[in-house]
Amino acid sequence: MTLIKSISGIRGTIGGKPHEGLSPLEIVRIVSAYASFIQSRSQRTDATVVVGCDARTSRFMLKQLVSGTLMAMGIHVIDLDLSTTPTVEMAVTGLNAQGGIILTASHNPIQWNALKLLNEQGEFLSETDGSELLSLSDSENFTYADVSRLGTYSTASYLEKHIEKILELPLVDAGAIRNAKLSVVVDAVNSVGGIAIPALLKALGVHQIHELYCTPNGNFPHNPEPLPENLQELANEVVKKKAHCGFSVDPDVDRLAIVREDGEMFGEEYTLVAVADYVLQNTKGDTVSNLSSTRALSDITQKHGQQYHPAAVGEVNVVEKMKETHAIIGGEGNGGVIYPELHYGRDALVGIALFLTHLAKSKKSCSTLREEYPSYYISKNKITLEKGMNVDEILQKIESKYRSHPINTVDGVRIDFNNEWVHLRKSNTEPIIRIYSESNSLAKADVLARKIVDDISQIIKGHEVSVQ
Repeated sequence: MTLIKSISGIRGTIGGKPHEGLSPLEIVRIVSAYASFIQSRSQRTDATVVVGCDARTSRFMLKQLVSGTLMAMGIHVIDLDLSTTPTVEMAVTGLNAQGGIILTASHNPIQWNALKLLNEQGEFLSETDGSELLSLSDSENFTYADVSRLGTYSTASYLEKHIEKILELPLVDAGAIRNAKLSVVVDAVNSVGGIAIPALLKALGVHQIHELYCTPNGNFPHNPEPLPENLQELANEVVKKKAHCGFSVDPDVDRLAIVREDGEMFGEEYTLVAVADYVLQNTKGDTVSNLSSTRALSDITQKHGQQYHPAAVGEVNVVEKMKETHAIIGGEGNGGVIYPELHYGRDALVGIALFLTHLAKSKKSCSTLREEYPSYYISKNKITLEKGMNVDEILQKIESKYRSHPINTVDGVRIDFNNEWVHLRKSNTEPIIRIYSESNSLAKADVLARKIVDDISQIIKGHEVSVQ
């Protein structure tokens, strides 16, 4: 059993003893603390919180615990039931709520679930706010409402409004999509994407929609993370149906992977690149992605005469940097598109709408469109060190060794070379260093990663290093 508490919420496996998994006791504590945090922040004891969930089978148990605890704290609950993460984010402001909770473990397997916690803007909590929440949870410094001040419970739906807002965006052209008579295959891993994506595609005027695993029963037919090794059935279906492209999303629909018409992967790193290219063709402004994302976004941004800004890993950090730089598009290399014109959150729905508009207006095939972008390859590795080793000291020595190269230390150490880069980040919970490297071939990216591993081995001579 596993339980992980962080500034963004709490996640873990279902079952087990208290403190070993995502038990009812842990859920009640964190939700009580969250309710107290929201009440303090809004200066309202009768604040409203929106609750939504993906289709995991544990959602029934979690939703009742979460809703009941919020009501016990005097919070009014608006239950959106099956909803995408971006839909809940938008509903917080759209329904004049003071916070939101999404019950989803994102791309994790079925035995996992989690609480994603939102502020009054429908955005993930900052590090400062998250730390305050965890302190409240640990101290149990909160007070439940008496019987006359218990919160109320109501239900609502916000997906139609979410889609309506997408169609109202100036850069989304449903007419162009309709005229292109597009055929699309959707793999929604039997979660909320099975409701949201077909509804969006119909509203956009997609000619043919082929549904693959779109029954929202929470029984994931394969590993739900939208990575190439999990999408072969989707790729086969795209070719079989002679579709223009295929879309795959994770269970809460904030990540988007695209399959080309030839059955090849568009590349999760290139979801954001393609959408950003289209946005930059029509709007002047800067872009942002995290330090572990492909440099192709920087290349495309510079091609349009704009400026690219790197951010620390984590959606909240990307959003913070986007606000700071007034970026018009940003996100993460895992298929996460953030388009502030709609809202500040990763949103596969707006990613699909912008991508299909781009595809329709370009009058090109998906594979031809992909060939227009520079090709880079990322190698992802991690090394496990002996317990007690000073990871910060190791990173400092790597930084010193490569001090003649451009270095970014906002999140670990990223070193830029002529046509490649390497990013080292430490784990906050284990003696692990994650090493991401990118070059113009996977072989070169692997060589760069091995070089850094060798450097670390030299720094900690005599100690064991395990590479994965």
